[in-house]
Amino acid sequence: MSYVSDSSSLNKALRQQYLSLPQGHSYQVTYVWIDGSGEGLRSKTRTMDTEPKSIADLPEWNFDGSSTGQSEGRNSDMLLIPVCMFRDPFILDPNKLVLCEVFKHTREPAESNHRNSCNKVMEKVKDLHPWFGMEQEYTLLGVDGHPYGWPRLGYPKKQGPYYCSVGADRAFVRDIVESHYKACLYAGIKIGGTNAEVMPSQWEFQVGPCEGIEMGDHLWMARFLLHRVCEDFGVVATLDPKPMTGDWNGAGCHINVSTEQMREEGGIEHIEKAIEKLSKRHVEHIRVYDPHGGEDNKRRLTGHHETASISDFSAGVANRGASIRIPHRVGQDKCGYFEDRRPAANCDPYAVTCVMARTCMLEEGKDLHELE
Repeated sequence: MSYVSDSSSLNKALRQQYLSLPQGHSYQVTYVWIDGSGEGLRSKTRTMDTEPKSIADLPEWNFDGSSTGQSEGRNSDMLLIPVCMFRDPFILDPNKLVLCEVFKHTREPAESNHRNSCNKVMEKVKDLHPWFGMEQEYTLLGVDGHPYGWPRLGYPKKQGPYYCSVGADRAFVRDIVESHYKACLYAGIKIGGTNAEVMPSQWEFQVGPCEGIEMGDHLWMARFLLHRVCEDFGVVATLDPKPMTGDWNGAGCHINVSTEQMREEGGIEHIEKAIEKLSKRHVEHIRVYDPHGGEDNKRRLTGHHETASISDFSAGVANRGASIRIPHRVGQDKCGYFEDRRPAANCDPYAVTCVMARTCMLEEGKDLHELE
């Protein structure tokens, strides 16, 4: 028996009675932002008299940063700057969800705002048309922190039958996965697919291909939708890179990368050059690939459970135990993309795509410590 939240048992039919009331010529716009942890998401909603059609129609807003780990109480106002707008799958059209950057009252980016620096780098490499796709793994828990569907005492059967599985004894909480998928499609997020993962109660969804800054925007909003869907069902989604110790897979956020040159005939040459650059900056990338400078990934990148050791850099064709995997088809076609399997599930996609672009696409190779 898994524990769900008390609020999930409230009368949803009664709630729907209110949600279906007409709202006249008023529009609900929910502002979403990353909090001071660099992992958590916050939101609040305002009423607008006209339906926003673009980011230009959305005003700046503010919030109390002392309550989100982003400022001190004596000077706590933080600014919300809208950057990307989506349809709202919870209260439906014409209402909106808006992803925001966070700035201090001095109009400097907040410490947890990696989008600002990422966007500057993406502008510099835009002529290369960088495409990214990220594979977001996550684990579903009861509100007590125990994996949903696992026995209260002991463990489920060992890994093997759960990956891409079907059946009540193998695929747990599919309702949440399918609801999240539809919510992303409705919102306009570039979700590419989903599947059950190797550990029971662990799932994955993919976002992309996205060009440039769009990768971070769409993955962060997809995460927000995941947490909101889970809230409705009374379940918790964790992005912890190693939620269960022992002989269980961890959770990553593999990133697939290509430029226009890599995708063209003979692009394997450019893929190999990028991998060579990555090999020289393994330590710097590991520091960026989770929010705690690599400490989270130490629990996951052990050289076991389809991971390479955190201490070593490796690359290979179709090798899921390597740092960098070149898909078999790419090896055959001599063009396409490569996959970096090192980012943790709780990574910041802005930081990851930024460091990837700086290492592989910027010739000057600027110092990576600026990202930290």
